[in-house]
Amino acid sequence: MTLTTTTPTPEFSRARTGTLAVVMFCYLFYYTGRQTFGFAIPLISKELHLSLTELGFCSTIMLWCYALGQAINGQLADRFGGKRMMVAGAILSFGLCVTVSFAHGLAGLLIPWALNGLAQSMGWAPGAWILSNWWGREHRGRVFGWYTFAAGSSSVVAYGMSDFVAPHGWRWLFRLPVSLLLVGGIVFWLVVKERPSDAGFENLAEDTPDGVPNSSNLDDGQQLSATDRYARALKCLPFLIGCLSIGFQNLARYALLVWVPVHILGSPLESASSPWVALGLPIGMAVGAVSAGWLSDRVFKGRRSTAIILFLFAASAFSLAMYRLQPGSWWLLPLLFMTGFFVYGPQSGYWALCPELLGTRLAGTGTGIMNFFAYLFAGVGETLVGHLTDLTHSTSTVFLVVCVACAAGASLMIFVRR
Repeated sequence: MTLTTTTPTPEFSRARTGTLAVVMFCYLFYYTGRQTFGFAIPLISKELHLSLTELGFCSTIMLWCYALGQAINGQLADRFGGKRMMVAGAILSFGLCVTVSFAHGLAGLLIPWALNGLAQSMGWAPGAWILSNWWGREHRGRVFGWYTFAAGSSSVVAYGMSDFVAPHGWRWLFRLPVSLLLVGGIVFWLVVKERPSDAGFENLAEDTPDGVPNSSNLDDGQQLSATDRYARALKCLPFLIGCLSIGFQNLARYALLVWVPVHILGSPLESASSPWVALGLPIGMAVGAVSAGWLSDRVFKGRRSTAIILFLFAASAFSLAMYRLQPGSWWLLPLLFMTGFFVYGPQSGYWALCPELLGTRLAGTGTGIMNFFAYLFAGVGETLVGHLTDLTHSTSTVFLVVCVACAAGASLMIFVRR
């Protein structure tokens, strides 16, 4: 089908806004299938007699399986569409989380949790592919900011439900919160259309890619094989640098998401604090995501790298402040909020770069490859933080790791002029 440009009518504007809202609604509950793990760590360690290094390794394997799934599912969304994949991921993740809740040893925990990483990977890139079909370049920073806001808000939902469920035991952390993902998946299936043409509108004109050789010369109807999609994406040097940068950014993000609950709630190494203080982190992340998307469109005029660099250097500074913070300080909540705000905010800029550097037709492939790097690095961070915590007997170590990772991610983005 030939894609054509159309002046947005009120009906089309309502339809694409509704699509964004429902995609966000579904992803709002995706993290209930993987971010309750941090709250379960102290309880699992006590009941199953597993070290923090072993539990960190479980998180690493899940994230690496998630990374592998992203690399595959992104190009599958480009080829087959995203609707079936996103719903299938929701259903499979629910079943695997419930399976984890019956674990009585390391193997029973590790295997289904690893498979859950593959199921969870069926959500983000297909959703990004659908949004790229409905929204053009001039809106994309804000749109991906809202999509990332939904992901950040998903962390708030996961944290909030975990605070409520944790007193009933760690097994219920893998049963009750993830049930919301089924609701999101059902609504998504019933409402969302993958392309404007599926809803009776003209499709938008494709983006002209900024960094892929010869991609702009493709015929509209030309089919690309999986090999072609990967080859074209991997020839784009700015895109590859962006992939390395988001790797360090996501290492910092997941180090915070998994280990801050351990730091706040208390591990076998430290005394517990108020669990609700931990909510400052995901709330800051959610607000940062939508703020950074708006800034990259309106203030920086589409210069995604500038916004990413500023946010990550600020995140590095706030993480260092968290590392030096004295236990029990009243600065804990505001600093957690600001750290989350600046660590997660840049994600909207990274996702907007995928269709802008590679073109709309490779948006799913690019998102999948970039997320592969993001979670490959995040997995390394989980075992690293767990091991360092076992060695130092201090959960504050996580903030030093985050400080270094954010500085590295910001430095790499200096070489991406977009």
